[in-house]
Amino acid sequence: MSETLSQPVSFYQAKKGLFSWIFSTDHKRIGLLYFYAIISFFLVAMVLGFLMRLELISPGETIMGAKTYNQVFTLHGVIMIFLFLIPSVPAFFGNFFLPIMIGTDDVAFPKVNLLSWWLYVLGGLFALSTLVVGDGPADTGWTFYAPYSVTTGTNVSLAVLAAFILGFSSILTGLNFIVTIHRLRAPKMGWFKMPLFAWSLYATAWIQLLATPIIGITLLMIIAERAFGLGLFDPALGGDPILYQHLFWIYSHPAVYIMVLPAMGLISEIIPTFSHRTIFGYKAIAYSSLAIAFIGYFVWGHHMFTSGMSGPARIIFSILTFLVAVPSAIKVFNWVATLYKGSIEVKAPLLYALAFIFQFLIGGLTGLVIGALATDIHLHDTYFVVGHFHYVMFGGAGFAFFGALHYWFPKIYGRMYNELRAKIAFTFLFVGFNILYFPMLILGIMGMPRRYYDYLAEFTTLNVISTVGSWIMILGIIMMLVNLIVSRRKGKIAERNPWGGTTLEWQTASPPSLHNFDTEPIIPEGGPYDHN
Repeated sequence: MSETLSQPVSFYQAKKGLFSWIFSTDHKRIGLLYFYAIISFFLVAMVLGFLMRLELISPGETIMGAKTYNQVFTLHGVIMIFLFLIPSVPAFFGNFFLPIMIGTDDVAFPKVNLLSWWLYVLGGLFALSTLVVGDGPADTGWTFYAPYSVTTGTNVSLAVLAAFILGFSSILTGLNFIVTIHRLRAPKMGWFKMPLFAWSLYATAWIQLLATPIIGITLLMIIAERAFGLGLFDPALGGDPILYQHLFWIYSHPAVYIMVLPAMGLISEIIPTFSHRTIFGYKAIAYSSLAIAFIGYFVWGHHMFTSGMSGPARIIFSILTFLVAVPSAIKVFNWVATLYKGSIEVKAPLLYALAFIFQFLIGGLTGLVIGALATDIHLHDTYFVVGHFHYVMFGGAGFAFFGALHYWFPKIYGRMYNELRAKIAFTFLFVGFNILYFPMLILGIMGMPRRYYDYLAEFTTLNVISTVGSWIMILGIIMMLVNLIVSRRKGKIAERNPWGGTTLEWQTASPPSLHNFDTEPIIPEGGPYDHN
């Protein structure tokens, strides 16, 4: 290469201008395009969530009526699930770092990669367009449950079409990652020298590839029924709404692992770096990723225990739900064992990783409560489910995303952020999150139903606490983003390896050069986390 080792041309400097970005096939630029779009959609969904909590600060109508509330929480759910949680880690961090971490220049299909981003943006614009087109956003909830979704006058078809397009983007990303990992690893990088983040992306990609077409077909059936009155799900026309629930959850429960598995991979990168030791049980963590992906296909029925399922089916699905907790517990054990007797350096990324473990454990254990038949009958469709879901999804996947953003920020932008401000923002975010969502678990046990815009007076105190928690959490998110945005411009210049990491991305320049590596990457003999 013509550039010197000390001053490689970064991928930012290769070409200038908007078109050089939105038509780029460089995996790093596509990763950043995803990031900016994902954060934009996340902020929209955050505002919608803020408005929902404001409505629920007291009984009775506060700032919106029942229909508006239903539309707000549907759009909040659609954006958070399909536009933030599912694509966030694979599409941003996966695109940016997977090729670097396995020692190659790009993903297997760069043009398909760009197409997947265009589809993502198109699907997102379709979802947002429901705000101004037709009779407003869907009011069905993000699950689009039939038969209501085929009879309501709101703009369900456009919202469903948005989710369908986003599914295509997800499939293309998964296909790209599978081929990249199989075909483009560095010559000396065997399967068990891959970083655990790559393993988690590999397991996730198989779910994306195999499960997403099911939801695609199901969503097309909703559109067809609304357009042509086919009677697939509407019992008035001879359809079966339980069939819709089965088809929806056959995808949407594996989709939980599309959100959580890559996040677990991020935690497996952060913990050994800030413990300054080799990760405990490397192969167990790698195999547990595949086990979660595999078992996750068979546990969808626990969403339907109250829908009239046969007794033996409910027992089998309950057992399978408990079974999928085993590989998750293996990961948690290995993370904690890695921390044990490590030279722990408490930086912002590690704080987010520790918060992930704490909150994911709460989410997982409450998941077992509603995976058990007897307790699920009482807690189904209460706020306990809302609390459980957010502890797993945002307390888990969301915090892992923010932790990885701090972990790789110096590598992506070549600048360091203000560590003290990052820790203060984390404190607000962590405290606010738990004040917001823990009361929901108690409200659910007390019997408060979810998805209602109103509630009985006995639930007031906990709802006020929850709403105040949302303000603290949002303040933390704003402080975090402001710190990172300012640091992007004015932060201290980052070294190649500010944290002492051992995986291949820390051998590249900060930010990486156009072709990733300015010298031949050195594959550690003792595995990707060898600190010797």
